[in-house]
Amino acid sequence: MRVVIVTESFPPDVNGVAHCALQTARHLVERGHHPLVVAPAPAPGSGPDTDAPCPVVRTPSLPLPGYPQVRVALPSRRLAAALAEHRADLVHLASPFVLGVRGMAAAARLGIPAVAIYQTDLAGYARTYMGAGEAAAWRRIRSVHAAADRTLAPSSAALGDLEAHGVPRVRLWPRGVDTVRFRPEHRDEALRRELAPGGELIIGYVGRLAPEKQVELLAGACGLEGVKVVVVGDGPSHAHLTEALPGAVFLGRRTGHDLARIFASLDLFVHTGPFETFCQTVQEAMASGVPVVAPAAGGPLDLVAHGRTGLLVPPCDAGAVTRAVRALAADPARRSAFGAAARTLVEGRTWAAVGDQLIAHYDDVLAARRAVVAA
Repeated sequence: MRVVIVTESFPPDVNGVAHCALQTARHLVERGHHPLVVAPAPAPGSGPDTDAPCPVVRTPSLPLPGYPQVRVALPSRRLAAALAEHRADLVHLASPFVLGVRGMAAAARLGIPAVAIYQTDLAGYARTYMGAGEAAAWRRIRSVHAAADRTLAPSSAALGDLEAHGVPRVRLWPRGVDTVRFRPEHRDEALRRELAPGGELIIGYVGRLAPEKQVELLAGACGLEGVKVVVVGDGPSHAHLTEALPGAVFLGRRTGHDLARIFASLDLFVHTGPFETFCQTVQEAMASGVPVVAPAAGGPLDLVAHGRTGLLVPPCDAGAVTRAVRALAADPARRSAFGAAARTLVEGRTWAAVGDQLIAHYDDVLAARRAVVAA
């Protein structure tokens, strides 16, 4: 199968869309298929696509005003040319918004079926950054995804939102986790002493530092006796959060084995953002054998078994986050049981398993398109 993955982001970018697109390309290659990636050009000086498992076509891009870590694709003929030259059987649109919309239009002109991956809660971002515009965001989402042969939602909450807003042909496709990279055995006592020299309990957040993530909800945890908050990631809210989270340790962006070592060295992982369509970092913490506190909204509803692998708390409730951290901080046996159950729960959620589910979706779409042509 010849697949063109049109993605709004790709490594060296570090985010959920880029990571999922990379894992998809890897799995297709491993299964003997022929993917090609089309993505916005990264920031100058980022280096070549040496880790990509397949050819990558880069389109011109500019940094998003106010958020330079995000690159936005500019109009380019490279996209349509790539689809035609690759002789694509199917187009995979990863979180289509700018480049993906152009990819959808090019696929339609060429008569190529398209599968759209819903991954970003644009409506939630509209509420966060503009205080309004949610209805307009949903109109955009509905327009883009209605043109696809199939839309894949990463969680039951996301699937319900899409269907409630009139998006047709939606199916569930979750995300995988690298259970070899992220595992409890990477716990590092030397790192723990470095992060918490007083022997404090280590509470971690990993992700973008941006307004929609609401990381400031950890402020109460910073004030708990015997607790050290560690923040991993970067973004436009970094300066604000260094003031909002007194005493917290900020490690910046971390990847690979370094990130896995940090995850496994936590005593508790806390995610604060209420707009997650999936929430990969929750799954990585669980694979690392770490109990989780997360909002009872969006993707975490599918991931966290409340009272068994962690605790779900009301979204945007700083007091609830603090109370959950305090309760688990005081109960090491419960933390240990939650962490062990979390690891067990995710052990079958490998990228190979969910990648095969994705290929099955591709096969369904291609069979349906052939049936229409035959009729």
